[in-house]
Amino acid sequence: MIQLTRLDGSEVVLNADQILMVEKTPDTMLTTVGGAHLLVREPVDAVVARVAAFRRRILQGPLVLERLEGES
Repeated sequence: MIQLTRLDGSEVVLNADQILMVEKTPDTMLTTVGGAHLLVREPVDAVVARVAAFRRRILQGPLVLERLEGES
């Protein structure tokens, strides 16, 4: 899940696996697998970076989380 900001300033959390396409139109428009469209304030590069970071966290798995919790 990634957190984004709608054009009206409200925050939304989106399942990154449901993003089909990200376009600059000139606002950033996301199209979901289901065909929904969402306009957000973040630039295209920021959305792509958040999706990549989300996937990286998922691929690291629970062992990294256990190590981080042990450092607290």
